[in-house]
Amino acid sequence: MTETIIGRVLTSETPQSTRLENVALLVDTDGTIQERTLQDTARYDALSGRKDAVWLPDDALFIPGLTDLHIHAPQWPQAGMALDRPLEDWLGTYTFPLEARYADPAFAESVYDDLVRTLLENGTTTALYFATIHKEASLVLARTCLRYGQRGFVGLVAMDHPDLCPPDYRQTSAQEALDATRRFIEAVRTLPGNEYGLVQPVITPRFIPACSDALLEGLGALAAELNVRVQTHASESDWEHQHVLDRTGQTDTHALDRFGLLRDHTVLAHAGFLDQTDRTLVKNRNAALAHCPISNAFFAGAALPVRDVLDEHVHCGLGTDISGGYSPSIFENARQAVLTSRLLESGTNPHLPVSERGLPKSRIDFQEAFWLATRGGAEALGVSAGQLMPGQMFDAVEILGTSGALRLHPKDDAATCAQKIVCHASSQTIGRVWVNGRQIKEKASHPC
Repeated sequence: MTETIIGRVLTSETPQSTRLENVALLVDTDGTIQERTLQDTARYDALSGRKDAVWLPDDALFIPGLTDLHIHAPQWPQAGMALDRPLEDWLGTYTFPLEARYADPAFAESVYDDLVRTLLENGTTTALYFATIHKEASLVLARTCLRYGQRGFVGLVAMDHPDLCPPDYRQTSAQEALDATRRFIEAVRTLPGNEYGLVQPVITPRFIPACSDALLEGLGALAAELNVRVQTHASESDWEHQHVLDRTGQTDTHALDRFGLLRDHTVLAHAGFLDQTDRTLVKNRNAALAHCPISNAFFAGAALPVRDVLDEHVHCGLGTDISGGYSPSIFENARQAVLTSRLLESGTNPHLPVSERGLPKSRIDFQEAFWLATRGGAEALGVSAGQLMPGQMFDAVEILGTSGALRLHPKDDAATCAQKIVCHASSQTIGRVWVNGRQIKEKASHPC
């Protein structure tokens, strides 16, 4: 049975343009948008006359569901902690010991239940997750996504390098990690209730420094054999970027490509030190970048030049990078993406002349940030969503136009609405949420 949904829709046409229209959407039983009909047409009148039509309030509008391209799910309990510590201390003292606790699936149950609900309350309909090295706990995350109806991409983390991984938190060999990854992929694909593939497995080498060459080569072969997406970190910091250059003689992107890991819809988190040659390779492989502006400010030591990424037509979306990023909100990361680009352009050292202080023509605007949060992220993963157009899945978020700090006015145009939403949207401003045409959230059930 089809469903009709009627109201104002704000969606991106391109990174530089948005549309705001009163429409009637006809959604089929699989959750796909069959029709998108404008107001003041005979077809709109026919659809809006259906008794089962779902109407938005006059002061609300629909936006496409948000995509988060980089989340460390097990790190959720430490979000907002120890961000003042150096990265190696943050990992060794806090992060790795926390992730090791997921050997206990019961611990995973409580954390992942809270995380997935919190992300949905913040409008994240599609999420790309790093889990841990533990199969059972990682399956808990996959089942939690299924239970709440979130589109989830879940990765069992692979990390075997004895020099850089703690002895109590790593796979003991490349073969053990490869066997575990293969078993996890099969387990996710055969989960009860996952017959339509709402949750997908992802091959997840933590990053090159944490993996042996044998493991990286094996994961590349496994990705090709089983046709599985890949996610990893790439050129996140000066240390990591230089480590890979010293070890492989290549940048992360070229090394990952040599290992067979840079492929369709591979997502590279951070990527702040890629040059144009690297980005061209990412584009040619139909891979993508996850821009994590909050965590980059704490740990990366550089800002991703998103203006160049967009101008070069490289796939790109946003990531919260919980818990290197403190906020579960993609909206918060969208506004930080705008702010970071402005600081990159203007520079920050007041003792330098204006002409030497920044990187000219680096800024992005609010419409581009809105694109990154919606269609950019979906496109990066190859998900048919993010624009609320015919042929795409009905993944949507209801924005309440007079809630929290948000004030949308009837005469606001599309660009103004996009800016206001990026600047002010939060869990307070989100009403209902749909994934694949299924309403999965009515209102926030617990504070975020």
